[in-house]
Amino acid sequence: MKRTVHFGAGNIGRGFVGLLLHQAGYHVVFADVADALIDSLNEHPSYTVRTVGTGSGEFTVDGYSAVNSAKDPEKLTEEIAGAEIITTAVGAPILKFVAPAIAAGIAARPAGSPRVAVMACENAINATDILETEVRKNYAGDDLDERAFFANTAVDRIVPNQPEGSGLDVTVEVFHEWAVERGPFGGDVPDIPGITWVDDLEPYIERKLFTVNTGHACTAWYGWSEGYSVISDAIADRAVSAHVLSVLNETAALLVAKHGFAIETQQAYIEKILDRFANPHLEDSSERVGRSPMRKLSRHDRIIGPAAELAERGFDHGSLLDAFRAALRFTPDSGDAEVQQLQDLLNSGREAGDLVQEITGVEPGHPLFASLERIVAEEQDRRA
Repeated sequence: MKRTVHFGAGNIGRGFVGLLLHQAGYHVVFADVADALIDSLNEHPSYTVRTVGTGSGEFTVDGYSAVNSAKDPEKLTEEIAGAEIITTAVGAPILKFVAPAIAAGIAARPAGSPRVAVMACENAINATDILETEVRKNYAGDDLDERAFFANTAVDRIVPNQPEGSGLDVTVEVFHEWAVERGPFGGDVPDIPGITWVDDLEPYIERKLFTVNTGHACTAWYGWSEGYSVISDAIADRAVSAHVLSVLNETAALLVAKHGFAIETQQAYIEKILDRFANPHLEDSSERVGRSPMRKLSRHDRIIGPAAELAERGFDHGSLLDAFRAALRFTPDSGDAEVQQLQDLLNSGREAGDLVQEITGVEPGHPLFASLERIVAEEQDRRA
């Protein structure tokens, strides 16, 4: 039976990537450092993925195994050595920590084995490139390209926090998209029905990041400011939805100009996204979706990334600037370290320009810098 090793046995790993690989006939080996999660996967022969929304259903995932990547590195190396595909859903900042294990497993593959495909399924642009760089740092030999290849992906499925007592079962939305660049496979792509194979991945990555992720975060920040704890309730508010739509119209202008999407196609995509946010069965929280503001306000992420490119092109980006302001005011009592970090910076008394550079990575002289500096200064004055 075909085998794949998937790093990250959390909700996305089980409810999206693991599910699709299982449905494609692979034995999925889940790798994670969470003791209780790995123990539970090894103790239970199956789990259920429930899709909610139009066309909802239930899918059983079985025939998998699980390995504790921290406690049993030898077993993990053995699994990677015999796998056809390696995937991750751990979060882009964690890729550097799983890279050594991947490098060790690739090095252990028997001579003459087919090259293993490595795909990082993360909410980041070209995440597999990030992973490849880290794997190369940890690979001692000079034959990595003979043993493995790396393909970038774009993934999209809303997986909210799960209700108490769910165990291994996962509730997800019906919609999903998993786009993978075809080129690294050399024309011999595996038969995985859930994957869309594309020649140029960048338009898919940026359309998803600058529409789904941008819109989702804005819904959370604006919704929280209006007292909404659930995303579907927030987007049902006319004021919130107007803010979000205005932001997405700006990112649509960038996507149309940069990638040649037809404006009608992008508007239809936006409508589909807003319908997904409105799905009442997901019960996704504003705190979850709005968390990690330092990452989400970084230079190439969902707010500053498109705003910077729009500013460079001389296009309107005022709604994205308003969203930046909303993110600065997002202060739920959720224990999120990045929320606290951002608030500590804003209350530090440092120069606004210095904070802009630290929070967003935008440098003085960039056409977006002065506007960001003004907003940060106004936010500091509001707190004085």
